[in-house]
Amino acid sequence: MSDLSNPMDLVRGAQRVVVKVGTRVLTTSGHKLDEDRIEQLAHEIAKIRGQGRQVILVSSGAIGAGLGLLGWSVRPKNLARSQAAAAVGQGRLMQVYAEKFGRHGIRVAQILLTRDDMAHRGRYSNARQTMKVLLSEGVLPVVNENDTVSADEIRFGDNDELSVHVAHLMDAELLVLLTDVDGFEMRPHKGSRELLPVVQRITPEIERSAGGTSGPTSTGGMASKIRAAKMVTACGIPMLLANGTKEGILSSLLIDGRLAGTLFLPSSGGRIESRKRWIAFTGRPAGVIYVDAGAQQALLANGKSLLASGVRKMEGNFKRGDLVSVRGEQGKEFARGLINYPHADLEKIQGLRSDAISDLLGRKAEEVIHRDFLVILRD
Repeated sequence: MSDLSNPMDLVRGAQRVVVKVGTRVLTTSGHKLDEDRIEQLAHEIAKIRGQGRQVILVSSGAIGAGLGLLGWSVRPKNLARSQAAAAVGQGRLMQVYAEKFGRHGIRVAQILLTRDDMAHRGRYSNARQTMKVLLSEGVLPVVNENDTVSADEIRFGDNDELSVHVAHLMDAELLVLLTDVDGFEMRPHKGSRELLPVVQRITPEIERSAGGTSGPTSTGGMASKIRAAKMVTACGIPMLLANGTKEGILSSLLIDGRLAGTLFLPSSGGRIESRKRWIAFTGRPAGVIYVDAGAQQALLANGKSLLASGVRKMEGNFKRGDLVSVRGEQGKEFARGLINYPHADLEKIQGLRSDAISDLLGRKAEEVIHRDFLVILRD
């Protein structure tokens, strides 16, 4: 992170912003869409776009809206019923967005994603290119999880995490989470609370202070917001957590530069390129490579590529080019990367030096994972 006398310069200077709006900001206590608040949101986003800045909206609210339309009072625990509520509510949500943003001359586009879409490199790239075209045409992408088809194993779980992946996907310069609380509060003692305006680093104490969700239609809570902050700031993107129920909050933050809520500052390591963000946080490993202590040291401390001589064992039926998890002798993951050998070949050459590999496979030896396609995971 650069040395800024005013951290809010990061916010005012962000040209591409992802704004995530939670269910409890968008809906009333009666599980209906709060159209007045959505109108205010559209008004503020129009002002931000009027400065030549780009906005991508990650919107919850489909299931919450569906509950009201179906006459249900509590978010179902059953997946099929949740999907039914989403199917009913998503259409109404987009209808309201089209109407409210249309009053400001802004067209909207619905983007529905699953974790599987983001984990698949080809579909990830397709989503990226589609949203780039929409932004270039002045269209506002409205992104939500595709709840109607998402099975448990391909769900993001909440839109806080989805918003992080969208920020990574689109090279955003800022992520804003709008919720119904004023920011992040530390709880140093029982019964005491302290709102933190700026967080430089997410410590174990901060993680312990984060709780879960208590709302009948919500899935996130403060714990998921801290996880989101940890992922997005690790890639060099700042995150704001603010109260979206307060009128004018986005204008105050992004245009006036007034800090209201909590600003999580980006990692001092700087921005990570798009490919490495996908490797570190979005892709789904197809296998696991275990390496010896020497190889782990070479990767962590010396910036080296992974060679076959340091590989001790492996799991999974991976192919060349697949994403794999890299673990030390104790089994703890410390890196991820794109592998240059299929499982069958790596099984033959593990522990061997490069000259022996050439003789065995009949071709020039490659790095198991080249440094350019390897990401070290930090705690």
